[in-house]
Amino acid sequence: MDLGIAGKWALVCAASKGLGKGCAQALVREGVNVVITARGAEALAATAAELRALNGGEVRLVAGDIATPEGRAAALAACPQVDILVNNAGGPPPGDFRDWDRDAWIKALDANMLAPIELIKATVDAMAERGFGRVVNITSGAVKAPIDVLGLSNGARSGLTGFVAGVARSGIAARGVTLNGLLPGAFDTDRLRSGTQSAAQKTGQDFELLWSRRRAGIPAQRFGSAEEFGAVCAFLCSVHAGYITGQNLLVDGGAYPGTF
Repeated sequence: MDLGIAGKWALVCAASKGLGKGCAQALVREGVNVVITARGAEALAATAAELRALNGGEVRLVAGDIATPEGRAAALAACPQVDILVNNAGGPPPGDFRDWDRDAWIKALDANMLAPIELIKATVDAMAERGFGRVVNITSGAVKAPIDVLGLSNGARSGLTGFVAGVARSGIAARGVTLNGLLPGAFDTDRLRSGTQSAAQKTGQDFELLWSRRRAGIPAQRFGSAEEFGAVCAFLCSVHAGYITGQNLLVDGGAYPGTF
């Protein structure tokens, strides 16, 4: 299927690895020009080289923290126009809500709620003027089924989800601009492996045992791949998804047990 987005410009956040990288790969393969950003300059440069080897769209990179005004300004300045915005940021650490002070909450909100809102604010009106725009927010399956130890993420990402629900149904919906959420479950990424390794160390259990238990709890009986997540993202960014907006799509191998 031709997604009809070749030649468009995309800003993909936290794209040096994991799900952000998967999204950037899928877009580049469709001929989309991308600006990728992340905090780690070395990993970002390596990813940019991989993306350029795909011989798809142009690839630009900006190392910086998208949670800061300076990081956002640099990323936006590198993109001639933002037709596609993929908001993404690493989630805050797990823990007990009793231990989180105001600074911990502000840090989580800056990365997982306020930064995406600022980027949406900076781009959607120009998208509407051009008659085409796609915003995809990578959040978490915890938005649908909160996880007790991920309270910082639950709160910040749910706030973003509520905000987007209103904006997606405002006047821009009739002007070719869509805003949707992609809610990942368990994917085979560095983040999931490091989290499992940390749990293994804290509990004294074997990593492979915890890893296999987590995998066995997924109806698909496997972890997702960044590549297949990216393919879903690319479709939401395509011309074929113009009638999908204000939605939150779970990509979790069937782990969420509810109907809605």
